[in-house]
Amino acid sequence: ELSVSSRAAGFNLVLSEVLGEERLKEILKERELKVYWGTATTGKPHVAYFVPMSKIADFLKAGCEVTILFADLHAYLDNMKAPWELLELRVQYYEQIIKAMLESIGVPLDKLKFVKGTDYQLSREYTLDVYRLSSMVTEHDAKKAGAEVVKQVEHPLLSGLLYPGLQALDEEYLKVDAQFGGVDQRKIFTLAEKYLPSLGYTKRIHMMNPMVPGLTGGKMSSSEEESKIDLLDKNQEVKKKLKRAFCEPGNVENNGVLSFVKHVLFPLHSEFIIKRDPKWGGDKVYTDYEEVDKDFAAEQIHPGDLKASVELALNKLLDPIRKKFETPELKKLTASAYPEPSKNRAKGNPKQTVDEEEVIPSRLDIRVGKVISVEKHPDADSLYLEKIDVGEEQPRTVVSGLVAYLSQEQLQDRLVVLLCNLKPQKMRGIESQAMLLCASIEGEPRKVEPLDPPEGSAPGDRVYVEGYESGKPDDELKPKKKVFEKLQVDLKISGKCVAQWKEQNLMTKLGHITCKTLTGGNIS
Repeated sequence: ELSVSSRAAGFNLVLSEVLGEERLKEILKERELKVYWGTATTGKPHVAYFVPMSKIADFLKAGCEVTILFADLHAYLDNMKAPWELLELRVQYYEQIIKAMLESIGVPLDKLKFVKGTDYQLSREYTLDVYRLSSMVTEHDAKKAGAEVVKQVEHPLLSGLLYPGLQALDEEYLKVDAQFGGVDQRKIFTLAEKYLPSLGYTKRIHMMNPMVPGLTGGKMSSSEEESKIDLLDKNQEVKKKLKRAFCEPGNVENNGVLSFVKHVLFPLHSEFIIKRDPKWGGDKVYTDYEEVDKDFAAEQIHPGDLKASVELALNKLLDPIRKKFETPELKKLTASAYPEPSKNRAKGNPKQTVDEEEVIPSRLDIRVGKVISVEKHPDADSLYLEKIDVGEEQPRTVVSGLVAYLSQEQLQDRLVVLLCNLKPQKMRGIESQAMLLCASIEGEPRKVEPLDPPEGSAPGDRVYVEGYESGKPDDELKPKKKVFEKLQVDLKISGKCVAQWKEQNLMTKLGHITCKTLTGGNIS
């Protein structure tokens, strides 16, 4: 039988980091470890979930008691990534897909315990502990803890600040010795270690696995379609996504294809086979990942052969999952938990694409701004260079072609309306970080007036189109999609000088967006 030190060291071999190794050794002297892994039931799980699944298999082999938490309440708290009405369906989907993944890699489900967050997180005791914790945790600590997990926005919701504290409390209410998660959870783990003892609860052990880079080079994310391969993607879709994946010859940094070999295929199979034409050396079996890394760096493995070999191995893992989800019941569950936007398509145009349907004004991040300074552009007589406060820590630099229409004095300290999520663009050598929106009428002379927010507005106030208040703007509008250009066609000034989109008023919480005199004008 292995010594306690050897068993503790074994955990380190399969993980990036362990916080509380001495405590781990103490527990292993007395009994088996109780550990939990939680997942917020948001977007569809993707192939990077095989990393924690393979670690769960390792824990079970080591004799651990393992709990899997479907964190449905967390999914809602994280900027409502899962709408309340879909929470139950998402939990059912996650349970079915994760069980299918575990079966795909040969993990016995009878040794696992599955728990849903709202089964205990809405209890009186848990709720009181949330309040107790909120009286101790500072806003700074809560925001810092969730920085790599909770979706970061400029005006964070209170729910996102509660998220890390609830995850800390889960350790106590699930009665475990350790929590396991990705290294992106580290700040939440350290918050738990800092604050749980303040509530009279034991500090837990924290074990972390590495994050697998996405196919585009960054973190593999459920919300970034191009970065991930879904567990239900068909063979041809897997091939297409791998073909587009970042995999530069000889480059082993941020290579999602190589990382998948390292963190998923090797732990599961203890080997990896490069399939290639005999004229290029034929198939080669690797039993040590470092050899794969070394050969790829030396360009002894071609990216095309690596991708083709990963595709073959990945499809073997996905085949039983895809087969399970071919049943009518699970097809219906998938469609209900993740309804297609296309179901709202316009009648009479069945070929309308999802992208076209989703060109709606709530995708625009329009805000009130205040002009702090204005001066002539050093290299262009027709352009102003402005610093504008839009409610962020630093003012934005905005370049606008208003010299012919407004004096510097007319702009200075003025409240204006800005489109804030266009991709920053250089204008005569200076990057403009927003577009100052104006009404205009063509003719001789051309007339231009900046849009005016309602009286009493403040920098950062959100501007929305009536009827589209609840949507969330894109982080950045992709130039190729031309979202603003498509919406701009229907942006007009009414006969009462109110800014409108398809005759629906542009507003803030205080009233309408207007201009001074240009009835019937366009907005740009």
